Amino acid sequence: MSMSDPIADMFTRIRNAANAEHASVLIPRSKTKQAIADVLRGEGFIRGIEEVSDESKNYLKLELVYGSDRKAMITNIKRVSRPGLRIYVGNGEIPRVYGGLGISILSTSKGIMSGKDAWRQKVGGEVLCYVW
Repeated sequence: MSMSDPIADMFTRIRNAANAEHASVLIPRSKTKQAIADVLRGEGFIRGIEEVSDESKNYLKLELVYGSDRKAMITNIKRVSRPGLRIYVGNGEIPRVYGGLGISILSTSKGIMSGKDAWRQKVGGEVLCYVW
């Protein structure tokens, strides 16, 4: 099965697992997905990342974080830039998500990072997603 947008598939798997209140979710591994998961862990949206191998395939097992009211920390995750329409921003145009309550994830020349980190390092790039 070929997939035209594996990053959107990753976000859909996370969104569905959070809505179904699963403790973890398995995602096919790639360097880009690993970097996005590292940003999500650094911002407190997921608890942990574990690499799992199954025969010849490698997966990332993401442990989701829930609050005391059993609501997931990830309320929604939205893909912004996609294969058919790339969205690029400069340093001064980095979007704030929900007035700073959410994050944006950017792919920059210095790697994949949150919008706050990109703003601190004064770099722009491709907006991959918004998470809140």
